[in-house]
Parts: sequence; structure tokens; C-alpha cells
Amino acid sequence: MNRRIIQRFLLAGLLLTGLQAHAQETRMTLDEAVAIARARSVPALEARSAFISSYWAYRSYRASMLPSLSIYGDLGQFNRNLTRLQNYNTGEYVYTRTNNMTNSMGLAISQNIALTGGTVRLFSDLSRIDQFGDNPYSTWYSQPLTLYYSQPIFSYNQFKWNRLIEPKQYEKAKRIYLEAMEDVTVNTVKYYFALMMARKNYDIARSNYENTSRMHEIAEQRLATGSVTRDECLQLELRMLSDSIAINENETAVREAMMALSSQLGLDGPETLEPASSADLPAITMDYDMVMDKAWNNSSFSLDNDIKLLDAKSAIAKAKANRGITMALNATFGLSQTGTGFRDAFSSPLDQEVVGLTFTIPIFDWGMGKGRVKEAEAHEEAVKAQITQAENDYRRSVFSAVGQFNKQRGQCIVSERAARIAQERYSLTMDKFRAGSASVTDLNTAQSENDAAAVKYITDLSNFWNYYYALRKLTLYDFLEGHDIDVDFENMTE
Repeated sequence: MNRRIIQRFLLAGLLLTGLQAHAQETRMTLDEAVAIARARSVPALEARSAFISSYWAYRSYRASMLPSLSIYGDLGQFNRNLTRLQNYNTGEYVYTRTNNMTNSMGLAISQNIALTGGTVRLFSDLSRIDQFGDNPYSTWYSQPLTLYYSQPIFSYNQFKWNRLIEPKQYEKAKRIYLEAMEDVTVNTVKYYFALMMARKNYDIARSNYENTSRMHEIAEQRLATGSVTRDECLQLELRMLSDSIAINENETAVREAMMALSSQLGLDGPETLEPASSADLPAITMDYDMVMDKAWNNSSFSLDNDIKLLDAKSAIAKAKANRGITMALNATFGLSQTGTGFRDAFSSPLDQEVVGLTFTIPIFDWGMGKGRVKEAEAHEEAVKAQITQAENDYRRSVFSAVGQFNKQRGQCIVSERAARIAQERYSLTMDKFRAGSASVTDLNTAQSENDAAAVKYITDLSNFWNYYYALRKLTLYDFLEGHDIDVDFENMTE
């Protein structure tokens, strides 16, 4: 009798703990959890910061291709020292005392030319030198308008390759951001169903403890009549004790899973969350060709391969340019004048033209230039091989993901039906045990099958949504709404 009282007291305490926990819970659907995580989680904020960094890098590239306006100059450049000079007639070196101040100011407009790789610069400047000492005087020098142009010939055109690569890099950054947000969703689904599984195991342990305690009471009553053996009665008692231990273990698992989900959602404090996912699953069948097309056009995978190939080709072009003849044409056209007064510096300005060609012709470099070209070409071939292998693996992974998803909904329907049947069978077996027509072994078997079926259904439900959101990440396509996933990137960077 004392043992029965202790058992009932323990059962009441365990159930009361569970009721108190459930009374303070916040029910949350999967869609709500995903929305919170995408807005508040640390990975979501990191993805946003990474994209903004890429955005401003692209803006810097765009700015480098636009005209730039700048003011330059030297103010208050005071020089008082001994300067070594050479006598033109005798060749003798002498040191003369220098005591002057230089001031200059200019305005320049520069423009890089992507097509040719050249740079054009239009500027206007004015300078003044004040000589101090025994014979003080001032000299002005003006360049009212001067055009400078520098054009590399047979050289590597960095502007050309940047124009090909940088827009793809920016588009890749957009897609990487979208994929990172889908990663947030995938991880949220994982934590969400981990909590659902922990709660299911906790509820199963509590329910099993309650049912086993009742069956144990019945077994003790039937023990006196001889319809139940002592061994069977001890089996039920052992099962009941195992269930009581499982309650404590699963309660700890629930708290850990709850903390993991709260952390993923970016919640400030500990939240008591209860998953409330609907059992209704969307009737979607994925078509491999459609999924592959979306994955190829929307994901960062193909863009990343394009950029790798362009980088390899750029390296070859650079190696070839550095191997052979390098030339640069520099030309300056403008006006200039000098005088002792400000107005004199602008009076009747003189034409100035400076044109020159610089070049370098390698005669013998021990095969260094050729080696660098061959190295770059070999790297390109390796990149092409890697891309081919990556594309094959990518198609295979998409095919596998489509196959897994298409069969998973049917799997969920079957496992849900199996869970209902196992529950009904367990209830019938308990009724039979009460009536004396079922053994303890039958009861334990029915309970184990019921537990396994319930867990299997949660696992299949979790797999369904994991497969779905994995396909969303691969394709950046919302299959439920029927459109590509996108965000307002301009608004996000403001």
C-alpha cells in the first residue's frame, strides 16, 4: 500500500510540473519562427552586413569609372637650406643658400577609359614662388588649361577585366545574401523540429508513465488471483521507473532545445516556446528540369564559376602582356605662362605640347615570361576541369534533393496513419490487459510501437520541410507562391 501511495504521489508531481510548464508556453508556428529568425537572428544580421560591404565595394568600382574632380596644391612650403648646384660653364659644384616659399593650387578632372585602359586628365593650376633674402622677388607660373593623356600599348587592361568581373561579383553578392537568408530558414526549421521532437518525447514519457502506473496497479491486483506472474508485475514496475527517468531526461532536452531555438531566433531572453506546426502539407511535386533551370539561373553557383573562369583568363592576359613589349604613349597639350605679377602669369599664354613614347622590350629573361604564361594557362585548364566536376556534382545533388522531396509527402501521410494506428492499438491492448486477455509482453510491445510511430511521424514531418527549404536555397524560388525570391536591395543599403 505504501508503495502505491508513493507511486501516485510521484505521478501527480510529474504531471503537475508538466501542466505548470504548459501553462506558461507561447505557441509559435513554423512560419512565425522563420519570420522572426530572418528579421532578428545573428546570422541574418551578419548576412546583411556582408552584403552591404559588397554593395559599397561595387559602388567604389562604379565610381572609379566616372569622372573625378579634385583640388590639389601645396601651401606654405618653406625651404631654407643649402642646395648643391653645378656651374654650367666650368662643371664645378657649389652650394648656394636657398630661402623661399612655394604655394600652389590646382583643379583637375580625371577619367579612366575602360575601352583602351588609358587615363585622361584635364587640369588648371597656379603656383607662386617667393624668394627671400638680400634680393627678394616673386614669380608666378600658370597653366590655365592643360590636357594630359596616358595610353598603355600592348599592356594589361585592368579596366576591361574589372568591367567584366565586378558586375558579376555584385550580382553574386546579392545571391549569396539570399542564400544566407535561406540558410537561416533551414537552420530555424532544424531547431524548430528539434524542439518539437523533444516535446513529443517528453509528452510520450509522461503519458507512458501515467499509463504504466495504472497498468501496474491492475497487475498487482491480478497478482493475487494468479492471472499475472510476479515476473510480469516486475516488468511493469521496471518500465514505470524507466519512464520516470525518461521524463526528467526529456524535460532537460526540451529546455536545451528551447534555448537553441530562442538563440536562433535572436530573442533577448529565455522564452518558453511550443511548436504549433500544422499537419497539413502543401501538395507540391517538383519537376527536375524546372528546379535545375531555376537553380542554374538564380543561385550563386553558376555566377561563381563564371567569375573563376574570368579570373583565370584575366591572369593569362596579364601574363602575356607582361611577357612581351610594353609601351605607353603620354601626351600633354595646354597653355602656360610665367611672370613676376599675377596678371603677367595669364598674359599671352604660350602653347605647350609634350608627347612621348616609353617602351620596354625584353631581350632575354631566361624563359620567365613564358613560364608565367604557361602557369596561367595550366591554371585555366584546372579551373575548367574543376567547374565541369562541380557542375556534375551540382546536378546530382539537385536530382537527389528533388527525389527526396517528392517522396517525402507520401512518407508523411503513411507515417501519420501509422502513428494513429499504433495509438489505437496501444489503447486496445491496455483495454485487453485490464480485461485479462493481454500479457505484459503484449502491452510493452504495443507501447514501444506507439512511441516509435509517433517519433517517426515527427521525423518525417521535419524531413519534409528540411527538403523543401533546401530546394528553396538551391533555386532561390518560392514554390508555394510561385515566384523568385528577391528583396529590395537598394532599400536595404539606405
